[in-house]
Amino acid sequence: MRVEGGGHVLIDTYGRVATDLRVSLTDRCNLRHGNHRSDQGARATIPVCGTRDVVFWKADMDIDCDGQPGVRCNPRTDPHFSATPAFTQSDGRPLKSETPSFVVVPGPSTLWDHRAHGVRGGSAVAVVRRDRVQYAVVGDTGPAGAIGEASCATAEALGVDPDPRGGGTSSGVTYIVFRDSRVTPLEDRRAAVTTGERLARQFVNGDR
Repeated sequence: MRVEGGGHVLIDTYGRVATDLRVSLTDRCNLRHGNHRSDQGARATIPVCGTRDVVFWKADMDIDCDGQPGVRCNPRTDPHFSATPAFTQSDGRPLKSETPSFVVVPGPSTLWDHRAHGVRGGSAVAVVRRDRVQYAVVGDTGPAGAIGEASCATAEALGVDPDPRGGGTSSGVTYIVFRDSRVTPLEDRRAAVTTGERLARQFVNGDR
């Protein structure tokens, strides 16, 4: 196993996580009452699927630059910038999109309420794209009914353009959230990697 500084893993074992989800679990979308949209105004074609241990979806990746402002994420670089993401660091300050890897879940609605399925701020996430896995946390909520968004740091680690204006990717990203998990402290990248790697291994091996 080779873990690089950004927290992504480039080995076949974790490519297998994506394969297992895409091939074995696509018909087990029992968590939703309908499909989500990749963006406002797009057709609703993305189901949220699940097993006893994880919830997951395959979507695009839009760039979330919310949180503490920095060089790349601030009101000048992102017209939709917000300094107050849904969840905060352990010290009470907002997360910083440029540093910790986090993903965005839709706000609770009749379509899907993540809280009812063991998903909350700080839940461990494995984000899969091609041969890479980036471990992250749930760090923000977005519009109800839309799905497929992650922090600038998550995108960059997966080889996705992190520019909040024109970056992201239109498809090919699988988001795997481990139910009832918790990364502590939420902003600690090493803790996200350690927790996510352990849960991913257990899931792939059928131990979870």
